[in-house]
Amino acid sequence: MKLVAIKTLTGEIELITGLHIGGGDADMHIGGIDNPVIKHPVTQEPYIPGSSIKGKMRSLLEWELGVVGDTRGKPISYKHIEELTANQQADAKDIIRLFGGAPESGDSTVSLVEEIGPTRLAFWDCPLDPKWIEDIRNKNLLLTEAKMENSIDRIKGIAENPRQTERVPSGAKFQFRLTVREHDGDGDLLDVVLKGLRLLEISGLGGSGSRGYGKVKFNHLECNGDSLDERLENTMPFNSAA
Repeated sequence: MKLVAIKTLTGEIELITGLHIGGGDADMHIGGIDNPVIKHPVTQEPYIPGSSIKGKMRSLLEWELGVVGDTRGKPISYKHIEELTANQQADAKDIIRLFGGAPESGDSTVSLVEEIGPTRLAFWDCPLDPKWIEDIRNKNLLLTEAKMENSIDRIKGIAENPRQTERVPSGAKFQFRLTVREHDGDGDLLDVVLKGLRLLEISGLGGSGSRGYGKVKFNHLECNGDSLDERLENTMPFNSAA
């Protein structure tokens, strides 16, 4: 197995709706935000962790392939391959090839590890676009918004449990980047990567997606300088045969 190329995908993540990726807060502040977003420890600017994109992409690809029940909710790995149908196995191997898997002891697992090889994808944290930050600050606006939420008593019709959730507002733009290692015999793994990105656009990113958060769009997507926008737009995840 020979490494023949490392491809770099770059682009822009545009928020169509507000995004909340929680950062936690060890300090309690009177009148403060209940659910803050994750921020860079030095600049205090919100960002999208590469791990959040990787985890959501992988989960969506596994749901789309129909293997979540077979893995009992765990990320698909080498030990699950022999439990899948013949039609699922090739796609499942590509998911492990791209995202990695936990090796297990046993002859069949060892042979799969040798066949699949090292993890191909590397995700990078996505900072806010400097031009967007400059535009927001020139307008004397904040980089995040506080959205009030509550629950409604069905009988009394009264709002209860008020809370504030911090979000990065719609219209915000982040710089996106990942790399794909290409080994001889891999085939075109970009098809799987683009399917994952398309599923993210359809499903959303971050928390509270059922309440309208996290709708995103990938713009100006390129691979080593070649545009992938049209290829991404034409990717239809649910058209493949089961």
